[in-house]
Formats: sequence, structure tokens, C-alpha cells
Amino acid sequence: MHIAIAGNIGSGKTTLTKMLAAHYGWTPKFEPVDFNPYLSDFYDDMERWSFNLQIYFLNKRFKDVVDIKKQDGIVIQDRTIYEDARIFAPNLRDMGLMSTRDFENYNDLFDLMMSLVGSPDLLIYLRSSIPNLISQIQKRGREYEKSIRIDYITGLNEKYENWISSYKDNLLILDVDRIKFENNPEFFREVTDKIDAKLFGLFPDEK
Repeated sequence: MHIAIAGNIGSGKTTLTKMLAAHYGWTPKFEPVDFNPYLSDFYDDMERWSFNLQIYFLNKRFKDVVDIKKQDGIVIQDRTIYEDARIFAPNLRDMGLMSTRDFENYNDLFDLMMSLVGSPDLLIYLRSSIPNLISQIQKRGREYEKSIRIDYITGLNEKYENWISSYKDNLLILDVDRIKFENNPEFFREVTDKIDAKLFGLFPDEK
């Protein structure tokens, strides 16, 4: 079974992935950030490195999905392959940071990849306001994130909401402005109750 967590930069995907993996005994699959050879360059010059960055992410994420499909048990994934194509690449194009030619080339490759794999058994979307995202990004203090533009984060958030509004498969939305699951056992229990409802039908199903 494949569980995936989606959400903007700073929404808490990695933290929740770790907590759910520990709670349920699921196998975590984390986003390849720390070893990304393009990320620092991208934040310094987005237009120059946008296509390179997105192809790197798409390649890694596709390999992850293929590996997940081969594994036994339940795997929980930190970020999905859909976000690269439905959120980040369109946002770069709309901001004038990726050319139409590169975007169309990227989308052709994505469509080919998605013809070979299916959607997650459950998608968990972490919904957050811009102030909450900025606060979380500043709190974790990653050097390469210090130059992230607020209009970039805002554009991503708008595209997340548009994408989620049309998502047709099994979906759980968590309002992380309210549900501070990291340091609050009651909020984390609320999260696991909702997940149990989606996967096993054990509790009332609420978004």
C-alpha cells in the first residue's frame, strides 16, 4: 500500500512522515533534498536552473514510485510525483522562470511516466496559510531556503489548492494551521483517527 503526503514547502510533510512511520510501523520514503545538486543554485538563479531542478525531482520521484510498487507492506512517501508536474513546474512557467518549450517537454515526460504507475492508495494534503509556511521555513533555518521569495510560496499555495480541488482519488485534507501535530499528542491522535477512517473505516470520516 502506498500512502503519500503532499503540501507546500514548510507545511510539515517530513515531520508527519516520520511520525506516521513510527506510529504505524510503515516504511518511510523521504524527499531527496539534502543531496540535490541543483537546489542551492536554483534558489540563487531560478530562471537558469528551473528545468534542471524539475527534471532531477521528476527522475527521483518516478524511481521512488516504481520502487514503492515493488515493496511489500505499507510505504509512506514524503511528497508526490504529482506535485512536481501540477504545482512546481506550472508555477515556474507562470512566473516566467521556465520557458514554454521546457515546460511542454517536461509535461510530455511526466505524462509518459504516469502512464506506467498508479495513484497512491491515500493522499494526505497538508493545507497551510502563507504566514504559517513562512514561520516554519524560518524556524528550520535551512541556508538554501533563506532566499525563497514570498510570491513563489504564494503561487505554489494557489496551485496546491487548485490541484486538490480536482483530485479524484482517496484524499485526506489536514489544516495544519490548526492541527499542530508535532508537539501535541491530542492533535496527532486526531490525525491518526482520520487516517484510520480513510484506510480502515474505524472512525467517522471527516476532513
